[in-house]
Amino acid sequence: MSNLLASERLDLIRNKYRPTVRDYIPLIFDDFFELHGDRYYGDDGAIIGGIGYFKGAPVTILAQVKGRNLEENKASNFAMPHPEGYRKALRLAKQAEKFHRPVICLIDTPGAFCGIEAEERGQGEAIARNIMEFMTLKTPVISIVLGEGGSGGALALGVCDELAMLENAIYSVISPRGFASILWKDASREREACDIMKITAEDLVSLGICDQIIPEPDGGAHISADETADNISKYLEDSLKRKLKKGIDELLNERYNKFRKIGEFDELV
Repeated sequence: MSNLLASERLDLIRNKYRPTVRDYIPLIFDDFFELHGDRYYGDDGAIIGGIGYFKGAPVTILAQVKGRNLEENKASNFAMPHPEGYRKALRLAKQAEKFHRPVICLIDTPGAFCGIEAEERGQGEAIARNIMEFMTLKTPVISIVLGEGGSGGALALGVCDELAMLENAIYSVISPRGFASILWKDASREREACDIMKITAEDLVSLGICDQIIPEPDGGAHISADETADNISKYLEDSLKRKLKKGIDELLNERYNKFRKIGEFDELV
């Protein structure tokens, strides 16, 4: 799979049969109990959150929801969260901190919803607050990009101790379509943009943004959701073992330095 172009991976992650968090959560976690609402405005179907057990230990799960058909996508707003979704995620992350539960974030979004009502309710502030609060959250945070990791909509759940990506996932500061629209004023050049943006898992490992690539079955995750879930589970088990050994101060210091070193460069004089 490593020889696929980014645009070819885009086709895979948009395959309507690709597993979503609705498939992965019951395969990876036990006794998942969903919690609703941000306690300010309402609930948001684009992000589900709750408590479950991973290998017998309680964890908090925050996940962006993609649908497989029009009805499911309408219910989850096509995986584009409103501010109340991010505030719900932060509420549950703070609850996890209080009860010393690790937080597992499953990222799969083209970006945050940019409608007028979302802006009126403080979309930018909600994303910025999540970034700020997750940076100092006193419990381990593991994030996994399952498919699309689009812009600030993904970064709001991407401030973490370790970031992993499925083999064919992409993670970018803007969607390829948005990139093409701004740079060339032509959204139809989305695939061309995708291939020059350096947004594949391999690209992001080389840039020091992604920490680990989780393999998918040959042909993509939709070939076997069970196999992909097993690979995610193995990664989570190893990652949590590493992070739970560390004290809170060490954990926070490493998290801070993880993001400070992104974009480091040497200047030739």
